[in-house]
Amino acid sequence: MLLAATMIGCGSTESNQPAGGDAGSDSVGLAEESRHAPAESAPETADKRTVLFVGTSLTAGLGLPQSQSFPLLIERRIEEAGLPFRVVNAGVSGETSAGALRRIDWLTRQPFDVVVLETGANDMLRGIEPQATERNIQEIIDRLRRAKPDVVIVLAGMLALPNMGEAYAREFEAIYPRLAERNGLPFVPFLLEGVGGERSLNQEDGIHPNAEGHRIIAETVWRVLEPVLVAGGQGETGA
Repeated sequence: MLLAATMIGCGSTESNQPAGGDAGSDSVGLAEESRHAPAESAPETADKRTVLFVGTSLTAGLGLPQSQSFPLLIERRIEEAGLPFRVVNAGVSGETSAGALRRIDWLTRQPFDVVVLETGANDMLRGIEPQATERNIQEIIDRLRRAKPDVVIVLAGMLALPNMGEAYAREFEAIYPRLAERNGLPFVPFLLEGVGGERSLNQEDGIHPNAEGHRIIAETVWRVLEPVLVAGGQGETGA
């Protein structure tokens, strides 16, 4: 199951600098404005609030039509439930936590009420110190809250590859529950639960989820996100 974490590192040579480091090059085949721009979503409606998905190739739905990515599948669930929210998919393939931090100020200029945050697995693949990853994610959370004091942030966790070693895996995997508890965040313990390492749920490369894999991821996230949206997306609901 853990092997599927490699899906997030494909097709990118992004700089691995933590917060405060050189921005480097994201090299994801996108112009700067395209890299920052939120992906497609339903047309903006005045009476709808926004769920912003910030993440890597998992969130972006690399290799699939946008409509089959798990954020857009969740938007369908939102519509079926009659909840007054729309989805914006701001996933960028290959992004590290440092990359997410570099663009978070731009993203906070957009309207949103709930954020689903998925980042850090590329840090693990590059062997970045877990302490640096944790600092970056904490700073992302802090900036989101400074920009939008009432925002609800749902944190998605990730597991480490076995070949990273037991000590590294222990430190890396502890990042997410610790951040969720410290900041009172609704928490998805493992985004790839039931999908990672399952050949039938991934594309031909064996590392990016296929349409069925994204459907399972959508259900995993929806179990945590639905209560947040039913509550109106106001304030923190706790981990």
